[in-house]
Amino acid sequence: MINTTKLAGLALALTVSIATAGGEGWMTDFAAAKKKAAAEKKDLLVDFTGSDWCGWCIKLKDEVFKHDAFNKGVADKYILVEIDYPKDSSKMSDATKKQNGELKDTYKIQGYPTIMLMDAQGRPFAQTGYQKGGPENYLTHLETLQAQKTKRDKDLAAADKLSGEEKAKALVSVLKELPEDQLTHYSAITDEITKLDPKDTSGFVKAQKLKDARKKLESDIGAAMQSGKGDTAPALIDQFIKDNQLEGKEKQKMLETKLQIEAGNAARAGDTDKALSLVDSYISENKTEGEDKQNLLGLKMGILINTKKFDDAAKVIDTIIAVDPESKTGKFAEEFKPRLAKMKEAAANPKKANPAHGQPGHVHGNGE
Repeated sequence: MINTTKLAGLALALTVSIATAGGEGWMTDFAAAKKKAAAEKKDLLVDFTGSDWCGWCIKLKDEVFKHDAFNKGVADKYILVEIDYPKDSSKMSDATKKQNGELKDTYKIQGYPTIMLMDAQGRPFAQTGYQKGGPENYLTHLETLQAQKTKRDKDLAAADKLSGEEKAKALVSVLKELPEDQLTHYSAITDEITKLDPKDTSGFVKAQKLKDARKKLESDIGAAMQSGKGDTAPALIDQFIKDNQLEGKEKQKMLETKLQIEAGNAARAGDTDKALSLVDSYISENKTEGEDKQNLLGLKMGILINTKKFDDAAKVIDTIIAVDPESKTGKFAEEFKPRLAKMKEAAANPKKANPAHGQPGHVHGNGE
């Protein structure tokens, strides 16, 4: 008699061997990786990477993932998965390309490298990126992140002992500890919260609806900008504020987004004075102080740099620092001053300027 259990295991092993093109020990078939994780009672460590162009991705692989210490350290805990977006995808199958494209949307990947820790169901419980310090430090970092799953499961078990609105609030607390953009993978829990708390006393449903509406607004603004209709974007924001009855900090954030768009529109149209005036007027009318003011002055500085008015930009930097030299923005402004001087020098002597060598791609995580 054929042992069907062994046959199934053999089939899975063959699938896994085919799927490890990302490097020794790394799978590239996400569905197969989830099955393997479930069978071995492990979690998934998923590396969303740009293997042939992303500087920090390459750095992470060379400094951490290639080392035996790392592979031995994760062997009992994780199934390793590489989801790659190379410039040269000629060696990738159409199925893998399709899968990776879908996963990018599903997990809302914005930059590389993005490292996600997921359970065997594919539900993320932690997210990170590049970390310096080699394999040993990265393993320690992963232990810290793994603790988030331990807490998630403990809190879910505690919530299961409750009922009604009390349980709903406990479940909301669990979701608040998870990666913010990944709650769609916890739809069973969000649906239960809605049923348990029909009056939305926790405010969770309202917050999620606002989040979804904000995503649509971002999409509409992006479409308007790409189609050359950026002048319609401020009206979209005004309508969003009205429809969602925003007040306080939420309203302030949207008004600042509107300011950025209006100032950007004016600058692109060549009216630098108008762009700068819009920023100054907003700060004055709203009596903006502290780091909020510093960030708005940073917008003003960016406009001046783009128009090569480096001396004026330097004055704005001094103003930013004067507001609060100890804030994160104030410290960044101080560190930026030498770079601004080099930019001014390069603009004055273009033949002597070296071409910029920035890292390819967007860094997501703790880049240097």
